[in-house]
Amino acid sequence: MSEPLSTPLPVVLAGARGHGRWHVENIRRLQNQGIVRLVGVCELTPLTEEELGDLGTPEQSADFGALLDSTGARIAVICTPIPTHTDLALTAAQRGVHILLEKPPAPSYAEFRRMADGVAAAGVVCQIGFQSLGSHALPAIRELVDQGAIGRLLGLGGAGAWVRDEDYFKRAPWAGKRRLNGVDVIDGALTNPLAHAVATALALGGSTRAEDVTGIETELLRANAIESDDTSCVRVATAQGHPVTVAATLCAEQADDPYVLVHGSSGRITFWYKQDRVLLQRAGHGPEESDHGRTDLLENLVAHLTTGADLLVPPDETGAFMKVVEAIRTAPDPAPLPDNAWHRIPGENRRVVPGIDGLVAAAADTLSLYSELGAPWEGHSWRTSAASRRPACPPPSSRLRSSRGDPHAARREGPGGSAT
Repeated sequence: MSEPLSTPLPVVLAGARGHGRWHVENIRRLQNQGIVRLVGVCELTPLTEEELGDLGTPEQSADFGALLDSTGARIAVICTPIPTHTDLALTAAQRGVHILLEKPPAPSYAEFRRMADGVAAAGVVCQIGFQSLGSHALPAIRELVDQGAIGRLLGLGGAGAWVRDEDYFKRAPWAGKRRLNGVDVIDGALTNPLAHAVATALALGGSTRAEDVTGIETELLRANAIESDDTSCVRVATAQGHPVTVAATLCAEQADDPYVLVHGSSGRITFWYKQDRVLLQRAGHGPEESDHGRTDLLENLVAHLTTGADLLVPPDETGAFMKVVEAIRTAPDPAPLPDNAWHRIPGENRRVVPGIDGLVAAAADTLSLYSELGAPWEGHSWRTSAASRRPACPPPSSRLRSSRGDPHAARREGPGGSAT
């Protein structure tokens, strides 16, 4: 960047429906604050006056490059189907337009490198849209770990138990697909809806770059009639020596907030990343809860361009996450769970895997894979490894579990034992 820009910065949004509606509202918020100005929307079907509301009359076109040229945009927010991310990011970069790119940044590591290298060569700035990495809880947790609040860092676990009905996998032609028309999509539980759990756990362990990953084990399954995984777990071996295990399902019995566990030799930290809430549990102390703020990633990108503030999520800081995506991409296709391992919920049009909520929590708590926890569908050939086999980690924080074995119990009871 030759010289700082000044606000409000002109923004073009590519992909304004589906999850893109969140970006519309966020741009509206920042426009009302004088930080950005929406000058263009790239959609196959233009937004209506009702959808735009007080955002005015931005130019609308299905031609992204032409829209960037005609509007003079300085930032492009890209929230389009996963396989289009790299080409659209490079279209913006070639025009000197800075980028906020929705996660996952690409469907393969090769496409990620093509995007990241192209953006760097063009001399523009790219922020990857892992919103949880803007949480002020992350530096607070790192400080606790550095101060020895939980002893020696042993590993990190992530858990995501979500509910999605069968229509969720029909929301777009690429939904629930690993490939579409010969092109990688890799829309799975760990790579898209619960990707934040993976990225956040890696970030808290200081293992964000591609070279930080030394091995990956995956277990990919599906209860729904889709190509991609809806019930999965992954264990990442890192150069830092802190294993990262993340378990996820879209077939939970009950939806719950996803979280990351930071395991230490004398305590642990639970981070509910959608709430920016932290629970510290350590030997000799009562549970300590804290709530934290969050820096919006588009706002941070503008601050970087106008004041030189540090960029929170540059592409190379998601390289480790993309190594996980690549391991999932190259793994055998997810195995269908046996018919007796799931059932439909009457009237809800969704499939449930009984017992999966507990397995997800146990995986994060013990850093184990489903197969090591006695999953009822054991015996099916769905386990793969991108590294040499290693034994399961012992449960590092079992002595700190609640009497119910529930990682959420201490949070529900609160520091003083009352309901929260």
